Amino acid sequence: MSRRQRPAEELFDAASAGDRSALARLLSLIERGDDDARTVGRLAYPRSGDGYTVGLTGAPGAGKSTLTSSMIGHLRAQELEVAVLAIDPSSPFTGGAILGDRVRMQDHATDPGVFIRSMATRGHLGGLALATPEAVRLLDAIGRTWILVETVGVGQVEVEVAGKADTTVVVVNPGWGDSVQANKAGLMEIADVFVINKADRKGVEETSRDLMQMLDLSDLPHDSWRPPIVPTIGSTGEGVPAMWDAVLAHREHAESSGQLHERRTFRLREELREIVAQRLGQRARQICSGDRWDALTDAVVERTTDPWTAADEMLAPVDA
Repeated sequence: MSRRQRPAEELFDAASAGDRSALARLLSLIERGDDDARTVGRLAYPRSGDGYTVGLTGAPGAGKSTLTSSMIGHLRAQELEVAVLAIDPSSPFTGGAILGDRVRMQDHATDPGVFIRSMATRGHLGGLALATPEAVRLLDAIGRTWILVETVGVGQVEVEVAGKADTTVVVVNPGWGDSVQANKAGLMEIADVFVINKADRKGVEETSRDLMQMLDLSDLPHDSWRPPIVPTIGSTGEGVPAMWDAVLAHREHAESSGQLHERRTFRLREELREIVAQRLGQRARQICSGDRWDALTDAVVERTTDPWTAADEMLAPVDA
């Protein structure tokens, strides 16, 4: 039997034993989002829960990939294994391939303690909102205790994906002053740690002051976590240990305060809601076909009935 034809159960066992190609194949099944993806999810869920997810988001050009590469080096220096999911929802042409600005991360590609995968929406019926947590859960299940999720930009999908991490790092650059746009994008709401990358440029103090002012104006409870602001130079690794200390401090706070449990519980509830909505959408497409559908559609077009009444008639067998 060829590797491509191996069943999901066999691939999962192989990936758990360290077979990287089997892991890559499983992630491809998740991206596709069909029955095999559900099988992978059922296998991974009981064995997940020990991994910790760190999301990195920020505007294109902020240096997230270079910073991620330095983070990988910092973790590997401590002999910690790490997996990276690089999320690219924007282009149908990349198809999940490693983008040019992520080539630097490939310096770690031959390290057995590092696994890097670029993910795109591809054919997944639920999109990245469902594919990403499933991929994270798989990486967790096979033993990757640290999972980094890096997004391309700050669109709705990217912020949504990064905001589902256990700790979310928002990366900005010196001179960044578009606070209104940041608030619109939801960055202030999801940030657990702010990083001012490329801190060898002018404007670090001003940017730090702007962020602190925005935090002062936010509705943070007095006893809640206040996101620290850490300057870094991703290309040299300067500031990366301090940034990682901030991530660890947030993890400690989240665990001790119960916030981590609450956040994960909320994520699971939302994921379940999204799955149900997806399944209902599929069912709706099935219902909206056939002779009965055509007859009711014609009745609406001819104005012998209204759309709501027609919908009630279509749903009557489902509601019964």
